Amino acid sequence: MGMFKDKTLMITGGTGSFGNAVLKRFLDTDIKEIRIFSRDEKKQDDMRKQYNNPKIKFNIGDVRDSRSVADSIHGVDYIFHAAALKQVPSCEFFPMEAVRTNIIGTDNVLTAAINEGVKKVVCLSTDKAAYPINAMGISKAMMERVFVAKSRTTDTTTICGTRYGNVMCSRGSVIPLFIEQIKSGKPITITNPEMTRFIMSLEEAVDLVLFAFQNAEAGDIMVQKAPACTIAVLAQAVKEIFGANNEIHYIGTRHGEKKYETLLTKEESLHAFDLGKFFRVPADNRDLNYGKYFEEGQVEKARLEEFNSDNTQILNVEEVKEVLLKLDYVQEQLR
Repeated sequence: MGMFKDKTLMITGGTGSFGNAVLKRFLDTDIKEIRIFSRDEKKQDDMRKQYNNPKIKFNIGDVRDSRSVADSIHGVDYIFHAAALKQVPSCEFFPMEAVRTNIIGTDNVLTAAINEGVKKVVCLSTDKAAYPINAMGISKAMMERVFVAKSRTTDTTTICGTRYGNVMCSRGSVIPLFIEQIKSGKPITITNPEMTRFIMSLEEAVDLVLFAFQNAEAGDIMVQKAPACTIAVLAQAVKEIFGANNEIHYIGTRHGEKKYETLLTKEESLHAFDLGKFFRVPADNRDLNYGKYFEEGQVEKARLEEFNSDNTQILNVEEVKEVLLKLDYVQEQLR
């Protein structure tokens, strides 16, 4: 963590699950300041009381408002841009809200960062941005295009991103819902038992962002090779951990949901770099002069395979239980 010594880190959307995970990782380091930027004053006040740490500063603001972003960014060295609308069904019903937060909000943050001389910005994206079929995924795909395009406009601010799948026990995720249903004696509701989803912990999400911070070049998207499981296996694992006998009800696919998610598209696989635990997807920095492709052409690599939640390592019930039992949230709920 030496690169953060005496530096100021700003986290947009910092009152969320990711922001809290970063705080737990950073508070005992020699970082100078962690600036939490969000529009939720209640969550900020709760965090202020919970952590009671002078390193944490709180700024009320909204990424949709360029002025509030600009007013909060002075003196910031690095930014983790996590502010987003993340719920697939709500974005389906209010797609322009997703546009304002996920696309325009990202542009506002990056413009202010460049103007203020911020050294590096890591933007957090999602597997739903690859082959998007819903408003949330489309808005995050556009967010990726925005930060890649913006990365070409500056030599002083390095702009890059991460793309990862479902973060277990994060805000709005399904595991807390299953646990609440078990504890209240209700049936466990599953949309489609055959759906597969990538699973990773909040700690792994922070690890990915830090890996991108340390290794990504301008315009890069860093992808972690996460395992996956079916929703049916996930529900069964939660049931067995809590010794529950709740019935499981299948309620059908919600608005905008996919059967499986993709972290690396076939097209990206043509030029992605395999870094072991991660893929690095570099920016396509060709200019708009495509003349040579009519006259000369270009030979592409033969490999053309996407990385998705159906062809990654699929975990069984026992393996998922082992993963879940490592989570602080699950341990707290068991107590």
